[in-house]
Amino acid sequence: MIEEIYNFFTIEMLYYWVNLGVLPFWLILIFFPQSNLCRFFVTSIFPIFILSGAYIFILYKAYLNSFGFEGNFSLYLGISDLTDLFNDNYFLMMFWIHFISINLFTGGWIVKDSQKFSINKILLIIPLIITYLIGPIGLFVYWLIRIFHSKSINLYD
Repeated sequence: MIEEIYNFFTIEMLYYWVNLGVLPFWLILIFFPQSNLCRFFVTSIFPIFILSGAYIFILYKAYLNSFGFEGNFSLYLGISDLTDLFNDNYFLMMFWIHFISINLFTGGWIVKDSQKFSINKILLIIPLIITYLIGPIGLFVYWLIRIFHSKSINLYD
C-alpha cells in the first residue's frame, strides 16, 4: 500500500494536490475569517503541518532519485544559476510548496492581526486574494488598510 501511495504521488500529481489543497484554507480565510473553523484549522499549525509533510515527501523522492542537494546553494551565485535550478522538477516543487506555505501563513497572520484592530472582514478580501496570488504585495495592501483604519503607523508590530 505504501508503494502504491508513493507511485501515485508523482511530482505532477503532488503539484495538483498542493494547489487544490490550499484553496479551502484560503476560502475560509476570505469568507469566514472570524469563525472557529478558521481559528482551529487555518491560522493554526495544521496547514503548515500538511504542507511540511508534502515538502518532506518531495525531499525524500529527490533523495531517492539522486538529486544534487549541494547544488541548491548555487542559487545564491547568480540569476543564471537560479534558472538552472528551476529546470529540475524536484527543486521547483520544493520552491512551490515553500511559496504556498509562506503565503498561507501570511494570510493567516493578516486575519489574526486584523482581528486585533477590529478591521472589517470585507476590507480583507482584496489583500487576502492578492496575498494568495503575489504574497508581499497583498501584505503591503493590508498594511495600507491597517494604517488608515488604525490611524497610526507601526513598523515593528
